[in-house]
Amino acid sequence: MKYKVLALDLDGTLTNSEKKITDRTRQTLIRAQEKGLKIVLASGRPPFGIKPIAEQLELKRFGGYILAFNGGAVIDCATGETIMQHTLDMNLYPYLYSKGNTEDFNILSYLGDDIACEDIEDEYVRYEARLNGMGLRKVGNFLEEIDFPEPKFLIVGNPEKLALLEKEIAEHLKGVMSVYRSEPFFLELLPLGIDKADCLDAFLKQIGYSQEDLMACGDGYNDLSMIRYAGMGVAMKNAQKEVLEAADYVTLSNDEDGVAEAVERILLQEEA
Repeated sequence: MKYKVLALDLDGTLTNSEKKITDRTRQTLIRAQEKGLKIVLASGRPPFGIKPIAEQLELKRFGGYILAFNGGAVIDCATGETIMQHTLDMNLYPYLYSKGNTEDFNILSYLGDDIACEDIEDEYVRYEARLNGMGLRKVGNFLEEIDFPEPKFLIVGNPEKLALLEKEIAEHLKGVMSVYRSEPFFLELLPLGIDKADCLDAFLKQIGYSQEDLMACGDGYNDLSMIRYAGMGVAMKNAQKEVLEAADYVTLSNDEDGVAEAVERILLQEEA
């Protein structure tokens, strides 16, 4: 295969609208791994929310990887070892809390298998918990409970208001940390320079590959950097306009086995 490593976004890409991997897509990816392909599950989700998918694709057996928090952490599935990790500057916690804990927004983080938040009834907080298969832990005071380095915070809320908050925080913390939305209602707060492309670049060098060896599939704004970076950037038909424009190849949608179609045509050189 021309491309040796395949980076896959999850939601809107690898999984369908029901958040499931179809049998066709799973079997295609197993077949590609049997031919030597290394798979990297690259998502904004925490590791706990990615591991069930890694198990379905047998990444432990084939030596695949999890790239969690949009690049904040990389886990070797064969060993369970965290081989790369970046965390937020704790000095920024009070500012982020002041912006994310208001009448309009909620700020959350992760405690083990749970999502920690002061308002666990918030619809977007509950959506994040369902998405990752995590529990909900109500905390009395977010800053008192989250008093240790974390790879990521998430501010959730109304998309229109969150767009304004994104601009405000990004301007205030320009050159200090990374701020962007992975969904209209999710504002990602990450260490500076942490995105999928930067993480993949460091990761590939660590395991002895280059960007020319990488094929990446995605649909959202947080996939844009890796689509541009990869030797072969693949956008789903359901991708955001900017992602479609940046891609080298546009495959079918996530509800039409788009990942399988791209792997069959480009990597396995089969007729989809």
